[in-house]
Amino acid sequence: MIKVAAFVFNGFSENTYLVWNDTKECVIIDPGCSNAFEQQKLTKFIEDSQLQPVRLLNTHCHIDHVLGNAFIAEKYDLELEIHQGELPVLAATPQIAMMYGVNYTPSPQPTAFLAAGDVVEFGDTKLNILFTPGHSPASVSFYCEAEKWVIGGDVLFQNSIGRTDLPGGNMATLLQSIRTKLFPLGDDVVVYSGHGNPTTIGQEKVNNPFLNGQF
Repeated sequence: MIKVAAFVFNGFSENTYLVWNDTKECVIIDPGCSNAFEQQKLTKFIEDSQLQPVRLLNTHCHIDHVLGNAFIAEKYDLELEIHQGELPVLAATPQIAMMYGVNYTPSPQPTAFLAAGDVVEFGDTKLNILFTPGHSPASVSFYCEAEKWVIGGDVLFQNSIGRTDLPGGNMATLLQSIRTKLFPLGDDVVVYSGHGNPTTIGQEKVNNPFLNGQF
């Protein structure tokens, strides 16, 4: 059985995700832990659950999703994995942190890149990589076909979508990503978003004003 735990971190209320299975191997997606308290909360959960972190993944590289990259990489001796198209976004994070007045240890550089069609494997779990740009230039989503859920970063929210006014964002591209990459997964697929509560594809088809013509 595959389990998912979410932690709300930093001043942007970002969702950090842990995904693990019966082997106790786990992946850490978008670590946003920004201070010692948040770092301890995450590591204590990992220790109490007897988990073994094996991969560090980013859906995209906006500052709120990478604040804990350096800590996690050092703590668990992990290498960062992102889409290559997010490199300019990652490179801008020190300046963005200064702009927001956020304490930030710069993220390590990735040593492996994620691409559409790749499969992230750990233990007996497989996560399919979906290329879902629009909020950022090369955001990816992690789809678990076996359990019917997707961790989508800031692509799709409950009754909303990711903002597109940041560098590399594009509204038409984002809507296309949602309609062509996420909607076909099925109405019963749970969406774990980068902020806020989980939702489902079916709920967003009906209720999301950006996607059903209400907006």
